Amino acid sequence: MNESENLNGPAGARIKVLFPLPLFTAFDYRAPPGVDLAPGRFVVAPFGPREAVGVVWPGEGEDAPALKLKTVLSALDAPSLSAELIDFIDWTARYTTFPAGSILRMTMRAGDWLTPPKMQTGYVRGGAAPARLTPQRQAVLSAAGDAPMSAAALAEAAGVSDGVIRGLEKAGALRAVGIDPDPPFAPPDLSRPGRVLSAEQAAAAQQIAGNISAGGHGATLIDGVTGAGKTEVYLEAAAEALSRDRQAQVLILIPEIALTQPFLKRVEERFGAAPAPWHSDLTAAQRRRAWRRVAEGQARLVVGARSALFLPFARLRLIIVDEEHDGAYKQEDGVIYHARDLAVARGARGGFPVILASATPSLETVVNVDEGRYGAVGLPARYAGASLPAIDLIDMREDPPEQGRWLSPTLARAVEETLSVNEQSLLFLNRRGYAPLTLCRRCGHKMTAPGSDTMLVEHRFENRLVCHHTGFSMQKPAACPACNAVGALAPCGPGVERVAEEARARWPDAAVEILSSDTAPTAQAVREILSAMSGGDIDILIATQMAAKGHHFPGLTLVGVIDADLGLSGGDLRAAERTYQLLSQVTGRAGRAAKPGRALLQTYQPGAGVLQALIGGDRDAFLAAEAQSRRALGFPPYGRLAAVILRGKDETALKTCATAHRAAIPGADGVDVWGPAPAPIYRLRGQLRMRFLVKARRNVHVQRFLGDWLGRVKIGGSIRRVVDIDPYSFL
Repeated sequence: MNESENLNGPAGARIKVLFPLPLFTAFDYRAPPGVDLAPGRFVVAPFGPREAVGVVWPGEGEDAPALKLKTVLSALDAPSLSAELIDFIDWTARYTTFPAGSILRMTMRAGDWLTPPKMQTGYVRGGAAPARLTPQRQAVLSAAGDAPMSAAALAEAAGVSDGVIRGLEKAGALRAVGIDPDPPFAPPDLSRPGRVLSAEQAAAAQQIAGNISAGGHGATLIDGVTGAGKTEVYLEAAAEALSRDRQAQVLILIPEIALTQPFLKRVEERFGAAPAPWHSDLTAAQRRRAWRRVAEGQARLVVGARSALFLPFARLRLIIVDEEHDGAYKQEDGVIYHARDLAVARGARGGFPVILASATPSLETVVNVDEGRYGAVGLPARYAGASLPAIDLIDMREDPPEQGRWLSPTLARAVEETLSVNEQSLLFLNRRGYAPLTLCRRCGHKMTAPGSDTMLVEHRFENRLVCHHTGFSMQKPAACPACNAVGALAPCGPGVERVAEEARARWPDAAVEILSSDTAPTAQAVREILSAMSGGDIDILIATQMAAKGHHFPGLTLVGVIDADLGLSGGDLRAAERTYQLLSQVTGRAGRAAKPGRALLQTYQPGAGVLQALIGGDRDAFLAAEAQSRRALGFPPYGRLAAVILRGKDETALKTCATAHRAAIPGADGVDVWGPAPAPIYRLRGQLRMRFLVKARRNVHVQRFLGDWLGRVKIGGSIRRVVDIDPYSFL
């Protein structure tokens, strides 16, 4: 551990240290006199039998005898956490009911990022001329400049060996200098003009700029149809925030890693400097650089996934949440939270504005706008005069596909017409693989993942069966494992691979490509497919929801939805809303350039309210009906929900624990507790799961109720309990 100060000495003031562990409270330590250990400082302290990195936390020490307190060992040479971030961590812990140490861990990430990396050696031109100027030496001197380059990079640029570099250094023709492996990110050029805005965009940008100039917190929704140019509006808001405060930092949250690279380029074009990226596809060195420069205030513009919300910003002054409705903002593993909601909370507690942007805003956000808690600006038309696509339904009861096929005659004809005029089609099915279910035609056995009640999905191109919940994968067996019938395992239903198989058979001369997380498992693979589609190299793209948002395909004029009913089942309170959002987003990919677009939705439920709202273009009526239904039931945003999930391998112990929880439920006005009930997927990864659902009135402090209730039940070592405030998944 790199220690910047030795703090050993006589006993000093009491301080508290919080460690990035699942701990609800900070621990008392002592500090030597004369050393500044203010809250936010990273320190090394003894913790049990080892040394651990923690953060000095606000609060007064307890009354434990001073002789029993251990002394902090050292302070790290790292920027301190701001008081604003410490407050946000404490608030998030209270809101989510997770330990404060677990929230801190999301900020700290890894201890080695807290110590400065070793300087590297680079080379620039020296003042002397070499005695012998060989062609190799001349090549090196031509490649060298004022900006230092490592020996390996300089040798590669000149096409020589490292020995030539060392010889020129000895001769004084090259000079060794230090290179910071984590250079600051170039500041945005705030004098650089943005794109020419339409009158509607300019009015929206001016209104938001006025809100930023006024100071203080406020959430504003940019409500614009697909292709309206919301990005340009909020980038102007970012420019305004950065211009008003020369130390201000701006965070732009985006929902998908696949969107990151094209979006980073778009931001760089606007500001003449690349923003700091933050997502799981970065290398350890890239993440270390981003983390340290954000903490030091030397990354003024950050673009990241949901976890970027917990970066240690030195002076965060604006958060933008793009596609605020997207379910990817809900973190389901580890600490469970919704990044959109926490972004609004971070802005409120830090006293700075938050911008939400969406063509299909969540009902929660729409209600907040209607009730005056959020502001809103509208962009009701597409940019540059482009028109929204015409949307029609295909009633599959009257226009069914041929036996063994999945495209109706009407959709197939539409694809043929599109191909004939050299335009592109997108066939959308939000189901990965070849078939969602593999069934034995002899005995009816369903192939499931070991230790889980989840179905195995066939991936024909790899001849494997895969569980998309657990990651389990196996070679597809030749015989049924239940009855040993050879060749009896049959795929049931379509996935994107099966639709692609049909498309290639129908149109053998067309360029057909699949876009899903299975066929494009890396961000680079996704970017290559998206680039090929944008460049017109793909005629028919068969895709999951990865293609539904944030992409601009100039040649795409037809979107065909294979199964528009797919998201309407399952009993999820947000099923209709999510279906509307997804289908609106995917159909909105068509006709975004000069040529008009159209969308055809295959359905067995043409009368469904969601689909009628889509073809009628009446989003507001759909949201009003959805709101009325939720209000009548007391569901969010008109009430509060929390899930309590118990899981363990011992079914007897699990059910005993669930019974104890039921018996311990305290009486509370305005609160109903449903359960315990087995989760819809009862077995998952070898564990069994029981669920409670807490439904409360909007004015009930549900976290306080949970604390009272759950504090009455002692959990056995074999059972784990998780709380999900405002659950989005009910599986």
